[in-house]
Amino acid sequence: MTREELYQNIKRKKSFLCVGLDTDIKKIPQHLLSEEDPIFAFNKAIIDATAEYCIAYKPNLAFYESNGLKGMQALYKTIDYIRTNYPDQFIIADAKRGDIGNTSKMYAESFFGEMNVDSVTVAPYMGQDSVTPFLGHEGRWVILLALTSNKGADDFQYIQDSNGTPLYQNVLKKSLEWGGNADNMMYVVGATRAEMLTDIRKTVPDSFLLVPGIGAQGGSLADVCKYGMNSKCGLIVNSSRAIIYADGTEQFAQVAGQKAKEVQQEMAAYIK
Repeated sequence: MTREELYQNIKRKKSFLCVGLDTDIKKIPQHLLSEEDPIFAFNKAIIDATAEYCIAYKPNLAFYESNGLKGMQALYKTIDYIRTNYPDQFIIADAKRGDIGNTSKMYAESFFGEMNVDSVTVAPYMGQDSVTPFLGHEGRWVILLALTSNKGADDFQYIQDSNGTPLYQNVLKKSLEWGGNADNMMYVVGATRAEMLTDIRKTVPDSFLLVPGIGAQGGSLADVCKYGMNSKCGLIVNSSRAIIYADGTEQFAQVAGQKAKEVQQEMAAYIK
C-alpha cells in the first residue's frame, strides 16, 4: 500500500484508527471456546464489527506465537480474512524484529512474502544492516521503534550524547540515511509521550507515526493530534484492549464496534 492510498483511506473513512488484535485466548468470551478455532472466531467477529471505522489492524505476534501452531494458523487465517474481505485495510505485523542482515532478510521475506502484511515493526538497536533488508520490498513498510511509552523507555531512549541529543532523536536522524523515507518508513511513538511529538516532527515532518497507547494505557487522542498531526494526517493511532475487550459477553463484537465508532467520530473532527 502506498502512502497516498493510505492517506485516501484516512480521508474517505474520516479515521486514522488502528485496531490492535492482541487476542489472548484467556480473555476472549467463554462461549467462543467451543469453536474449532476460538482465536480466529474472535478476530473475525471483531474485524466485521470494526472495519468500517478503522483503516488498519495490528496483530501482535506474541499473542499468536504463545499458542503454538494453532495460534499461528489463526494469525494466517486472520490476515487472509482481512485481505479477502477488507482489502483497503493496512495490516501491521507487530513483531519488533531486529537482527543481523541475513536474518533480517529472512524475516522480511517471511512477513512480506509468506504472511503478506503491509508492514512490520522493527527494533533499530543493531543498526543499519538489521533494518535495510526490510526496505527493499515495494509497497511494504518498516515501522521503526523510536520513542516508546513503557517505563523502561527511560533506561536508554532519553540518554543524551555529548551534544545533548537524546538517543531517540539520533535513531530518527540516522534512519533517514538508511534509504528509508516517508513512503516506506514509519515510526512508533507512544501516546503517553505525546508532548515529545513536536520535536519528533522537526526531524520527520512528513512521515507517518504509529501511536499506541490511547484507551487502556491512558494516552490522549487530543494531545496526539495537537502535537503530531501533519498536513496529510500522518498518524495511525492504535487502540487494542479498550476496543476488543470492552465486553465479555456474547455481545462483545457489537460493543467493540460501538467503541471503534466512538473513536472514529472523535478522529473525524480532527481530520476536518
